[in-house]
Amino acid sequence: MAHHGNDNIIGINWGSSNLRAYLITPGGAVLDAHEEPAGVATLSREGMVIAADSLRARWPHAQHAYAAGMIGSNVGWVDAGYVACPAGVDVVAQQLVETRIGSLALRIVPGMACVRSLDGAPDVMRGEETELLGLLSDGAIGADAIVALPGTHTKWIQLRSGEVESFMTAMSGELFDRLAGGGLLASVLEGPGAVGPAFLEGVRGGAKGALGLGALLFGVRARVIRGMLERADSSSYLRGVLVGAEIGDAMGLFPALGDRDARAGQRPALPVVGSGPVTVMYQAALSELGVESRGVASADAVVRGFAAIHAMASAPR
Repeated sequence: MAHHGNDNIIGINWGSSNLRAYLITPGGAVLDAHEEPAGVATLSREGMVIAADSLRARWPHAQHAYAAGMIGSNVGWVDAGYVACPAGVDVVAQQLVETRIGSLALRIVPGMACVRSLDGAPDVMRGEETELLGLLSDGAIGADAIVALPGTHTKWIQLRSGEVESFMTAMSGELFDRLAGGGLLASVLEGPGAVGPAFLEGVRGGAKGALGLGALLFGVRARVIRGMLERADSSSYLRGVLVGAEIGDAMGLFPALGDRDARAGQRPALPVVGSGPVTVMYQAALSELGVESRGVASADAVVRGFAAIHAMASAPR
C-alpha cells in the first residue's frame, strides 16, 4: 500500500513475541498496518535488521519512526533505559533514544520505572507507557485515576495530574499458563477457565489474603481430589484465586481502589484496558469485590501514544 505523506509516522510496538507496526498520520489516524510474530525474544540482531528493512521498504516516504516495547530492553536492539516516575509524556518524549536498525532510523521510547512508597519496592514497564499516553491524550482515561491493564503481566497504574506516579505488575496470566502447562496442578486442570460461581469463589479466597498464594495454589488440587471442586471448574477457580490475590495486592498498595467509604457512584469507575475474555474476567472479579469498573478498548491506544510522543518530540523547545 503506497502512501506518499512525508509527515507520516511509523510507529512500532515491538514486544517479546510480536511486532506490530503502523503508518500513522500526525493526527493519529492509521493508514496502514503490519503484524508478524517477529518479537525480540525470537530474533537475532540480523533478524531485527531484516524486519526493520522490510518496514522501511513498505513505507519509504515516512520520515519519522518510533518504536516502543521490548526492542528498547536489555534483550532488544538497544537499551533505552527507564524514565523515573512520577513522569508524563513530556519527560518520555525528551528521553527518546535515537538509533538505526538497518535502513530504518528510529527513536526508541524509554520504559518507566518506579519505587512504590507503600512497600519501597521497584517496578518497571516497557510498552505500556505508550499505550497510557494514547489513552490520556484522547481522554479515554482521566488525569487522576487508577488504571488496570490486564494481560500476561497485568499492570495497575496510579495516575496523578496526567503523570504516572507509581504502578504494580502481577504475573497472574503467566502463572496460570505455566501451571496449566505442566507440573502438579496441570493434572487436575481442565479448560481455559471462565467467569462463573467457581471463578468468583476463587476471587473471594484469593483477595481475602488469609493464606499466601503458595498455599492457595496447592488448595486447588486438594479441592478437586476431595470432591469439593468439580474438575470442570478447576481452571475457573484457579484463575479466580490468581486474579483475586492480585486485586487484593493492588488494593493494599493503592488504597483509593478499595475505598469502601466512597459513597456509591461518587468514585469514577476503574478503567480496565484491554480486549477479550481476560478483561471481562477482571471486571467480574472487581465487581465481586465491590469495585465498579468500565472496559476500555486498547486496540488503537498505542497508535495515539506514538502520535502524542511525535507531537511532543517535534515541538520547538
